Amino acid sequence: MSSSPTALQAALADCGLVAILRGLRPAEAQAVGRVLHDAGFRLIEVPLNSPDPLGSIRILRDSLPAGCLVGAGTVIDPAACAEIRAAGGQIVVMPHSDAAVIRAAKAAGLFCTPGVTTPTEAYAALAAGADALKMFPAEQLGVPALKAWRAVLRPPVGLIPVGGIVPESIAAYAAAGATGFGLGSALYQPGRSAADVGERARAFVAAWRAAYPRAATPSETSA
Repeated sequence: MSSSPTALQAALADCGLVAILRGLRPAEAQAVGRVLHDAGFRLIEVPLNSPDPLGSIRILRDSLPAGCLVGAGTVIDPAACAEIRAAGGQIVVMPHSDAAVIRAAKAAGLFCTPGVTTPTEAYAALAAGADALKMFPAEQLGVPALKAWRAVLRPPVGLIPVGGIVPESIAAYAAAGATGFGLGSALYQPGRSAADVGERARAFVAAWRAAYPRAATPSETSA
């Protein structure tokens, strides 16, 4: 078996911040995606309860370099995985750990990051084929839970806290063993300008770099 990192692992190592663009509209997708990529983001998620999410995913995929992975969030129906792949999506992110969705994502050739709240769910998700684990909701689980999980879920298993993450909280989670972070309303909300999103993105990336000084410096990748 190859020990080479997957594209998802490489993106997380480059900059382990996942932009969760809930409510994004296709008309703003290219501008928002560009400011995120320019700030250093390499992982972008459009939740499926956004307006025309597949349209936004297609625009993001077509307009961003290949090293920036684009996917769908809030995926709860296994049948959606094929549609996400057809739109150019590369990642399925879930609020739960339904093995049927995980298997459908893998069958479609997609990376899958299910939401888990307990180690039991975490191990079941990994057994079903999960590529990384979304610790959700992070504000309820907290840093102590992450530290305890990391004792039994050793790298390269990716642990990505999601929920309530702000730049000031990144250092503590990083010290406890977080692989990356899912960023929602603190980064993007419907109606927020691309310039505002870019400013917030740069603050998050600065916090990431301070917490992970040996992480790869984000680099431009050709499409």
